[in-house]
Amino acid sequence: MPKSPPPSPANDQALREHQPGGGQPKIEVSRGNGGELHQNLASGDKSADAAFLTDNFGHRISDNQNSLRAGERGPTLLEDFVLREKIFHFDHERIPERIVHARGSGAHGVFECTKAIPGLTKASIFQKEGATCPVFVRFSTVAGGAGSVDTPRDVRGFAVKLYTDSGNWDLVGNNIPVFFIQDAMKFPDLVHSVKMEADRGYPQAASAHDTFWDFIGLMPEAMHMIMWAMSDRTIPRSLRMIEGFGVHTFRLVNEKGEGKFVKFHWKPVLGVQSTTWDEAVKIAGADPDFHRRDLFEAIDAGDFPAWDLGVQVFDEAFAEKQPYDVLDATKLIPEEDIPVEIVGRMTLNRNVDNFFAETEQVAFLPSNIIPGIDFSNDPLLQGRLFSYLDTQKSRLGTTNFHQIPINAPKCPFHNFQRDGMTQTLVPTGRANYEPNSLAEAGENGGPRASAETGFSTFTANDERNDPAQKLRIRAELFADHFSQARLFYLSQTENEQAHIASALVFELSKVALDHVRARVVGQLRNIDGDLATRVAAGLAIDLPAKEKAARAPVDLKTSDALSIQKNADDTMEGRKVAILFAEGSDKAAIDKLKGDIESADGTAFLVAPKVGGIKVKGGTLKADGQLAGSPSVLFDAVASILTEEQAKALSGQGAAVQWFMDAYGHCKTIAHDEATQLLLDKAGVEKDGGVVAIDEFESVGTRRHWVREARVRDLA
Repeated sequence: MPKSPPPSPANDQALREHQPGGGQPKIEVSRGNGGELHQNLASGDKSADAAFLTDNFGHRISDNQNSLRAGERGPTLLEDFVLREKIFHFDHERIPERIVHARGSGAHGVFECTKAIPGLTKASIFQKEGATCPVFVRFSTVAGGAGSVDTPRDVRGFAVKLYTDSGNWDLVGNNIPVFFIQDAMKFPDLVHSVKMEADRGYPQAASAHDTFWDFIGLMPEAMHMIMWAMSDRTIPRSLRMIEGFGVHTFRLVNEKGEGKFVKFHWKPVLGVQSTTWDEAVKIAGADPDFHRRDLFEAIDAGDFPAWDLGVQVFDEAFAEKQPYDVLDATKLIPEEDIPVEIVGRMTLNRNVDNFFAETEQVAFLPSNIIPGIDFSNDPLLQGRLFSYLDTQKSRLGTTNFHQIPINAPKCPFHNFQRDGMTQTLVPTGRANYEPNSLAEAGENGGPRASAETGFSTFTANDERNDPAQKLRIRAELFADHFSQARLFYLSQTENEQAHIASALVFELSKVALDHVRARVVGQLRNIDGDLATRVAAGLAIDLPAKEKAARAPVDLKTSDALSIQKNADDTMEGRKVAILFAEGSDKAAIDKLKGDIESADGTAFLVAPKVGGIKVKGGTLKADGQLAGSPSVLFDAVASILTEEQAKALSGQGAAVQWFMDAYGHCKTIAHDEATQLLLDKAGVEKDGGVVAIDEFESVGTRRHWVREARVRDLA
């Protein structure tokens, strides 16, 4: 038989040139179950042999460029196991995306207990101040698919996996403390209504359409959540600037078996900040990955985002006195009634090594709790305890998803569960059942349950119903759907109330079914008459009759803690300021402003009509971004240092005029020199407390100037 022709010299040389290390393949590393580094080969071989390319079973490959053929121009042979394995793996390298929370961003970090609370819980992580454990966090949107954008009006998932020495604790929540529904029975209906409409496949990642608002109009229990969803909470500035909530009421249990209710809160160290709706829309076009990029770049630069973990702890006596049911996921407990006690801090300090292996394959389970933490009888939580476990088999293809490194605990685990698809562990011995008496024969009998140290469900349950009584029923106070919705709305500033009303007008204007719009506005009348009137006027419809409430709402004391603007931090930390310059600009003035921003822990980003070295007064400056590709919506404030000649030239460019027009319209600080005034006039920028001279910028900072909003856009 003739010998196979050798590869052509030209092709062989090209291959060598594209191999790092003079033709030796680069050895990739990944992180194992315990976080340790190892070579990314099935054998884990760290010797010189690891430099050889192999198939998945360790067979070295002689040619990774050409299929095996019957002759130079003949058909490809089925016996080519290298080709078949490579194509087989490629054909199956995508897994089903999550039904909700499909688009996510993840990062590694550490949690530290800053205040021990052994009197409240026996959870190991809270027994000693300074105790730490690794964490993995996944932030996500809810309604859109994996390929959607980062900035739609949507709830943000906030899921934390704490790898404690007692096992994994998954605190799986959102950036909003309440939810749309009270019972898990309604979750498929909620998601079906907000997803793309079934007959047309759109809109993607949007709730502004008929089916969602039809469902909402028929589900008054959702109205509290709608207030949050229509607020600026659902158009965040950054994932680093959102709060996180466990949503449900959980239990803390101490060593004595005493239990109390608890609500979990994550408070961002950088404070809470949002965008405006117009910004969110434009950011989606300018940078669909805005939040993902922001999180990655912050961690990459060493600006590690952090959150304080807080708890609201209360007993049955407090719960009984409230005009709402603490087991109702559509309700919150105002911080004025039960202050949030800070007990720990979480810091994200490492980006993922591989997006698929970690962010995409991570599986969160609300059922993952540790001794000292327990569930309540919240009916929405009870349904989630089943749903999350059930969905992992669909996504990850096996009951052994817990063996994937990102999901595996960092403490030992032993049980009698065996086999299953993609089993990677190799249990030894005959014991795969319990109880057994193999130990009496000198064999390994395997692990045993421990009544003393194992997890035991809280039994001294003094909640409203006898725990043994199983009913398809909701407690009476669950019927109050509007009191806390009113509380939330009335706790906002006038400007934030206008945002909510305007968001409702926008969303309902996309609804083509007249009766749906009318019903929703009728439900709004149960929250606040002025809000309903404003929304009806914005839709140009007659104010409909008030929808009947199953339980009359009660007036609750307003809570300033529910407002973003009332709690806004006047800080530069974590914020990004754009400085526009051009040829001839004063380098000394730019350097001073840049230094002032950075000394206040902000980030200065230089923008110019062209990137690369630009001649300026006093030297040369390189821009970080080009004007057309760096719109002002990407920044928290803008500044401009130009010559009269360049200002005149830029005033004829739409991108430059829009740059200032958007910054002004989004109520941002604009710092400028005298020459820039020509551009400001062209953009319709009027002087106010947020349009200042360059030397006044530090006193104004990156705060929003909401008093301007009524002049720049119509609000409901």
